[in-house]
Amino acid sequence: MSAAVVTGASRGIGRATALALARRGLDVALLARTEEDLSWVAREVTASGVKALPLRCDVTSEADVRGACARVLEEFGGPAVLVNNAGMIRRGLVHEMPIEDFRLVIDTNLVGTFLVTRALLPAMFTRRAGRVIQVASISSTLGSARASAYCAAKWAIIGFTKSLAEELRGTGLSTMSVLPGSVETSMLEGSGFAPQMSADDVAGTIAYAALDAPAAMNGSSIEMFGP
Repeated sequence: MSAAVVTGASRGIGRATALALARRGLDVALLARTEEDLSWVAREVTASGVKALPLRCDVTSEADVRGACARVLEEFGGPAVLVNNAGMIRRGLVHEMPIEDFRLVIDTNLVGTFLVTRALLPAMFTRRAGRVIQVASISSTLGSARASAYCAAKWAIIGFTKSLAEELRGTGLSTMSVLPGSVETSMLEGSGFAPQMSADDVAGTIAYAALDAPAAMNGSSIEMFGP
C-alpha cells in the first residue's frame, strides 16, 4: 500500500487532507508539533482502514525533520505523496514586527517545506513516481497589510514549486501548489476576511492534485478563491 506524508497534520487543512488521503486508501504519516492533537487525527485516519504514523515534528528544526522522515522511511518506505502544509502567521506592521516573528513565519512556511522535501525526495526518486504538493495561499498572489512575512513566505513557495518542477522533469515525480483563499480555520482569525471555503474543500483539491491531476500539471498553481 502507498503512503502519504502530511505536515501540519494536527488540525485545519492538514487534518482534513490526511483524512481525505486515508479515504483514498493511503497510509498516512502525520507530522505536527502537538502530540495530543496528532493522536486524535491518527485515530480518525485508522478508522478508514489504513495505517497512521503520528510523529511530533517541528518543521523548522533540521534535526526534528531528519528524525521524523527517517521514521517514515523505516515504516512506509518512500512516500507516494508529500503534502507540505505546515504553516503559521504572525501579524504586525513591518516597522513594528520583531525579527523573531518574521523569521518564525519564514522558517515554518518556507524553510520547513524545503527541509521536509529535501529529506524525502531521494526515497521518492527510487519509486520513480509520486507527487509533492505545497499548500500555498491566495497570499501567494497579493499583499495584505500586517501580513508581510506570511505573504513573503507564500510567494516564495510558488517559486520553490516551479523550480522543483524543473528538477523533477523525467524522474516520474511532479509537484504542484494549491492556493486557498479564506479558509474557515483558526489561522483566519484576525485577518479581517470572511471564510469562503472549508478545510474539506481545500483537502479535496489537494487530493486531486496528489492523486488525479495529469502529470502535465507539473509546476502548476491551483487557485481557490471561493464561490
